[in-house]
This record gives sequence, C-alpha cells and structure tokens, in this order.
Amino acid sequence: MATKRTPTFDSHNPATGEIAGTYPIFSAKQVAEVVGHARTASTKWQELGFNGRKKVLLKWSSLIINRVDQVAALISLETGKPISDAKLEASMAVSHIGWAARHAEEVMRTSYRAPGLLMANMSATVQRSPLGVVGVIGPWNYPIFTPVGSISYALAAGNTVVFKPSEYTPGVGMWLEEVFNEVAPFADIFTTITGLGETGGALCTSGVDKLSFTGSTRTAKLVAAQCATTMTPVVLECGGKDPVIVAADANLARAVDATIWSAMANAGQSCIGAERVYVDEKVADQFIALAVELAKTIHAGAPGDGNYGPATMPSQIKVIQSHIKAAIKDGGSCAYGGPESVQPPFVQPVILFDVPEDSAAMREETFGPTIIINRVKDMQEAIKLANASSYGLGANVWSKRHGKSIAAELACGMVAINSTFSFAAVASVPFGGVKESGYGRVHGPEGLLEYTYPRTVVRTRFNLPMSFLSFKRRPKDDRLVIAVTRWLKGRLG
Repeated sequence: MATKRTPTFDSHNPATGEIAGTYPIFSAKQVAEVVGHARTASTKWQELGFNGRKKVLLKWSSLIINRVDQVAALISLETGKPISDAKLEASMAVSHIGWAARHAEEVMRTSYRAPGLLMANMSATVQRSPLGVVGVIGPWNYPIFTPVGSISYALAAGNTVVFKPSEYTPGVGMWLEEVFNEVAPFADIFTTITGLGETGGALCTSGVDKLSFTGSTRTAKLVAAQCATTMTPVVLECGGKDPVIVAADANLARAVDATIWSAMANAGQSCIGAERVYVDEKVADQFIALAVELAKTIHAGAPGDGNYGPATMPSQIKVIQSHIKAAIKDGGSCAYGGPESVQPPFVQPVILFDVPEDSAAMREETFGPTIIINRVKDMQEAIKLANASSYGLGANVWSKRHGKSIAAELACGMVAINSTFSFAAVASVPFGGVKESGYGRVHGPEGLLEYTYPRTVVRTRFNLPMSFLSFKRRPKDDRLVIAVTRWLKGRLG
C-alpha cells in the first residue's frame, strides 16, 4: 500500500475523468525485491507438480468467473467499455486459464528422438523445464484477457510471475493478484507491481528469466532494447493494421456485421481490430451501403449508454483525428462520419473509402472506431495490398469458396475465415504476429512452450566395440565413419 514516503499515481475513469483509484509507484529497488521473492517461491511452485498447479489455477479461474460482476465493473470503470464487453473479456480469460492448467503436462511431456544409425547405442530425449520467473507487462485495452494469456500459461508451465499492468488499468491488475492469493498455497507465486513507465523498465532489467510484453510497436522496441542489456528473452505482441478481404462470393451481410463490430467494438482499441478492408469491386458499393446502414445504429457513450466507450488513453484521440484528416486530404472520401465525429473523450463511428495506400491512415495503426474500405479488381490485388503493410498480426477473409487459398497467402500470424476475432477465443491455437507486430506466441501449446526451455539428454544404452569420440580412435574407425556416412547420403538414419 502507498505511504507518505511512497510516490503514487492515479487511474481515471476515461468517460468522466474522475479518479478511479490511487496506486503506489514501485521503484527499481522494490521491483528487484519482488522478483527476488518470486525466484525463491519458484522452486516450491515447480515442486508442486502439474496436478498441484492445475488445482490452484482452476480454483483461481472459478473465483474469477464467480465474481465476474465485480471484475467487470472494475474493467468498465478503468477502461470505459460497456459492462457486457468486460464480462465477455473476463469469460475468455477464464477459458485460457483452464486450458493452460489442463494441458501443461501433456505439452511439456518429455519427447523421445531417434538417435540415428551412427549413434544407435544412445537414447535421446528432450525435456521441458520452466524458466523460473516470468515478467509480464500488460496493456490497458483488454486488461484481464490479454495479460492472462501470458500469466496463466507461464504459471501452468511452472514459473512464478511478476505482473506490471498498464498505468491506465492498475486496479484490474491488483484485483487479479488479490483473487489469486485467496487460492495460492504460499506467497509470491503471482505478484502485481504498479507504476509508470519507469517501473516497467525496472522489470525489464530486474533479472526475470523472460519478459512478455503487449503494447505498441514503438514501446516494444524500447522494451526489447532494455531486455537485451541483461540478455533477457522477450515475447512481443504489438500493434497491427489488420486487413479484411471480401471476395465477390462473400456473405455480405455477415461480413459487414463482423467487420463493423471488429472495427468499432472497444472503441476500436483492439490490436486485432479491422482497420482496412479490401473488397471486390463487383460488390464494393453494396458492402459500403450495408456498412453505413449498420454504423447509423451504433454510437459511442459512457457505459450503459453507448455501444462502445471512450478512448481509454486520451492521447490516442489526436492520432485518430489526424488519420481521419489525412485520409480526406490524401483523396479519400467519407461514407459516414468524419472529422466532426471526434468528440473527446468519445469518437463516433467513421467509415472512409477509396483512401490511397500511401496515406498515413492506411499505413499506421489508428486504434480508433474508424474503418477504411478500398476497392480491388480481384483477390490477388487484395492479397498484395494486405501484405504490403509493415504489420502482420491478424486478418479476416470473407469468401464462400476461396477462404483457405486466400488465407494461405497472407503474411500474418493469424487469419479468421468468415469470422472475426475467433483466433483469440480458441485457447488451443497460438496468438501472435510477424514483422512489426512482434514475435513469440501466447496461447495454445506454443504459448506454454514459450515459458520453458528445452533440455537435451543423451544417454549411452550400451557400448560399441569402437569409440568415435576418443583420442583412441583408429584409422579404420575413420574409414568406417566415412563409409557409413556415404551410404546414408547425409541422412542420420
């Protein structure tokens, strides 16, 4: 808790500007102490075994869902999103905790490898071991779902976790720790530290064994640079400029409904939210008309009023506004809304079309409730334009017959065919991007393995009459090795 000597900061309700809570700013020394305690606890947490950890994590997930009203109210308070969206987010987080808890042992099971003919007397295995202490720096747009995608998988794999939530949503981070501690068998398994950028920087250089970061690409580069000073590996889940590809044979009603929701839900503050649409010119006018018709039925407002809430981070308003103006200046047109839609702290829906590809509005992440719809002559042009971005996080494809073939050509980490956001809700598949959208994966088996390291164990099962790895090796042994290698033609056997 904060004291007179401890510096503090406030979190705010973005819809009203009122103070939502006051939290301590952890110093570098305090962060190091927390990491030290987590390291001490990591041995006991590993010794608990897969079944012991599973029981703890499942109890934690049950507490969260049983108190979903409580945490949803807190999420809504700190982010401004509707209670319904906050409950959906919490439910998805609980699903990921359960999946990680139930599948960790299976995924981390020792694997046996063929030693090859030359090493036939050997037994070769690969073991998976937890890293020790994992640091997690979470975002504010999905303050429970996104960090839990790292926290739960790291815990299930046998690591202890130190979590630094965004300074915009510290209350959610503290709530997660408090609820976990109700079921924790001992202290320091999962700890939340609060603070500003300096606290996050201290976690990067604190000696954690791996750091998982979710946030902007610009900040991710700073995090990676800080972690490099201590050779701390990182998982980076960064921004996106996610494309939607709509073929002529798409179910337009469903495609429009999902695309507008993807672009506008959570005030457009989703790294996997739709930002640019490439629609076959044969159905483009119909797609735009349906999109405008739907946009007219939704509006931004405070929780309980709007379909989505305010910009959680006030500075993002300027980015959204600049992209709308840039799109128009560069030759694009407004199908619905425009510069007047920016009404701080809210932004009403904006639909733009025919925006040049070199516009900042098409190249840079907007992170607001806007969507750009551009026409293409065919799907090859759509694929080419979708891949031209410096980002490569997610994508959506709408086609009754060609979805798989289009998806296979997209340079991104995740694709949803005839759906949206679905890859985030399926716990068994990895989540992450390529290019400036980051590297490493959370969720699924890959998400568990991110927080482990492989240990190779090769054991002699029986002795051969000759030893190749010895100074006693004879010329005829060398001839045998060459002869066998030539016979195998480079194969190991």
